[in-house]
Amino acid sequence: MGRLFGTDGVRGVANADLTPELAFRLGRVGAYVLTSRHRGARIVIGKDTRISGDMLETALISGILSMGVDVLRLGVISTPGVAYLTKHLRADAGVMISASHNPVEDNGIKFFGGDGFKLLDETEDRIEHILATGEESLPRPTGDEVGRIYNEPAQEAYTRFLMSTVTERFDGLHIVLDCANGAASAIAPEVFRRLGAKVTVTHAEPDGVNINVGCGSTHPHVVQQAVLTNDADLGLSFDGDADRLIAVDSTGQVIDGDFIMAICAGSLKRTGELADNKVVATVMSNLGLIKAMESQGIEVLKTAVGDRYVMERMRSDKAVLGGEQSGHIIFLNHTTTGDGILTALQLVQVLVKTGKPLSELRKVMTRYPQILENVRVSDKHAWVHNEAIQAALRQGESLLGDNGRVLVRESGTESLVRVMVEGPDEVVLRKVVGDIVKVVQAELGV
Repeated sequence: MGRLFGTDGVRGVANADLTPELAFRLGRVGAYVLTSRHRGARIVIGKDTRISGDMLETALISGILSMGVDVLRLGVISTPGVAYLTKHLRADAGVMISASHNPVEDNGIKFFGGDGFKLLDETEDRIEHILATGEESLPRPTGDEVGRIYNEPAQEAYTRFLMSTVTERFDGLHIVLDCANGAASAIAPEVFRRLGAKVTVTHAEPDGVNINVGCGSTHPHVVQQAVLTNDADLGLSFDGDADRLIAVDSTGQVIDGDFIMAICAGSLKRTGELADNKVVATVMSNLGLIKAMESQGIEVLKTAVGDRYVMERMRSDKAVLGGEQSGHIIFLNHTTTGDGILTALQLVQVLVKTGKPLSELRKVMTRYPQILENVRVSDKHAWVHNEAIQAALRQGESLLGDNGRVLVRESGTESLVRVMVEGPDEVVLRKVVGDIVKVVQAELGV
């Protein structure tokens, strides 16, 4: 059996790759590994709005109950809602059924520990090992020792938590919310209305199959148009499980995760809340973010792409803010994972505190042009030790100088080498990336 866990849980096409049978087994082994199976052990379960959630939830719950562990069923809620409520309800673990921004045919199963954090690699490895070698030997309680299901109406507790993370009211602001027909649909409008904002809501009518379809954070033009049509102050766009945010200012300019980080980092530094004046970003974050942070005396720590790597670096270096260009932002002083609604609240609070519109705040950062080319190769790891490729990289870096950069990395899932160049002059960028790609193709191409 190949490795099940990727960078964000177990994912696949529901009922094809991610089957009810696999969900049942994950429930059993997850309950075995993540709880002590004492009387009253509990696992929290939530899901997004996609149609396959019911099928996978039922199977997953059955597996957990068969281990003598109780289930607290939350129903439809965001991924960060599950993370928060796992810790808030003092459960042994939490599970979210979602494929985030992926299309409706996909789904996923993501585990959280009792502390609300995603599982460490070694814990996932233990679950995988048992699935592959020793699942049949797990205990099977009988009689009154099997688990029970409890429906937990915890959405209000999560809503109150979100509101507690800001100190300002949003009266007088007109905000457009694109809820991606997903988990944010019932939560985000309620939160912003309670805080006093005038809210125009779009794509908050999930029917099981319309999640992420032509809407949400991967389609920012939708909220962009809605902001302009409604003459709103800003727009906020979430993905299917509401762990990401992309914003739009009143002029229709898209504000991605790098801009959000730059704005919020500056605000946290001014209030003395930015621990050691550092933030965590990935190697794919725009060079403009690095320059903006340098100008404010803020250090940027870089990690590999993926929110789990951002979180690992944040925890090891005691940073309170980190994130990705995709809008997956972590405020570690508030919560244990990326939370799109919480991020939106922090961003809007900066507007209120400064009295400046988002169109003004975004000027803290200038986005540098980026060009990314994928090259199919015979060995995606060989570029590291190939002298011709390394010479081409050095030449490209020399042409770009201090105001640009070259980044090469292998794909995590395909036999590809990704070549990204970044800098102020797009003409120079195209020459640099073209020269490097030619050498990679000549040396490693298929």
